Amino acid sequence: MELLVVGSVALDTVETACAQRTEVLGGSASFISTAARRFAPVRLVAVVGDDFPPAHRELLAAQGIDISGLQVVPGRTFRWSGRYHQNMNCRDTLSTELGVFESFRPELDAAARQSEVLFLGNIHPALQLQVLAEAQGVRFAGLDTMNYWIEGTPELLAQVLARVDVALVNEEEARSLAGVCPLAEAAAKIRQLGPRYLVIKRGEYGALLFWEEGVLAVPALLLPDVQDPTGAGDSFAGGFMGYLAREGDFSPASLRRAMIHGTVLASCAVEDFSLGGLLRPTAAQLEQREQQLLAMLQV
Repeated sequence: MELLVVGSVALDTVETACAQRTEVLGGSASFISTAARRFAPVRLVAVVGDDFPPAHRELLAAQGIDISGLQVVPGRTFRWSGRYHQNMNCRDTLSTELGVFESFRPELDAAARQSEVLFLGNIHPALQLQVLAEAQGVRFAGLDTMNYWIEGTPELLAQVLARVDVALVNEEEARSLAGVCPLAEAAAKIRQLGPRYLVIKRGEYGALLFWEEGVLAVPALLLPDVQDPTGAGDSFAGGFMGYLAREGDFSPASLRRAMIHGTVLASCAVEDFSLGGLLRPTAAQLEQREQQLLAMLQV
């Protein structure tokens, strides 16, 4: 099955304790699509300005990602700048320039409307609803969001949550969305809003999958060298959704397996800046990490 990804493509300036990179390829849709294409065909819908480097377009296309839905419009591409602390769980956003992303309106062609698996990046909930209305072939839909929308557009976000199958959020977002602190209680409240499944991403502590019958906790892989955590959560989402699209199976057992693949892709993403960590591993190396993670889950 094909995965349709709707989100942001950006130019990131990132500083960590290891190094600094200026205006590298970033954005949720870039990471999600690059991780997901390891498993299934991917169609990307996003917007960039006319200053977007052609080399970045070529890089995405070279991965087999369909970028026919990547709009190029007059203006500046979305830019984000951040600095990570020594503890890379903490970062400071230095600047955010929405540029053409501020007026982004997703455009789905006939092929995109028939995609069977959909992932909505953390764009405005009104746009997420628009895509859900147009993508009539979707059998399984997931979304990401962020505190800005949780706090600013709760009614619209609730409408989106009522129409998707899985939501992927981090701990802070889960607590904010539910209005309670304990994660188990927060998860139950979020699932009552509509999604059958909920994934709570916990950074270096792994991720939790909640569904009606239970909970699965998957640890993160222990890495000796983390270069840049930017895009780790999006890479997790890409691996998770890409696997589901490949299998065409949306049962709890399949989502549990998808958690493993999402965790593996997230572990690759943090080992380099931009998309470098996702592009480097061979299939054999990914399989090795999967086995390492499965061994960590044995008791």
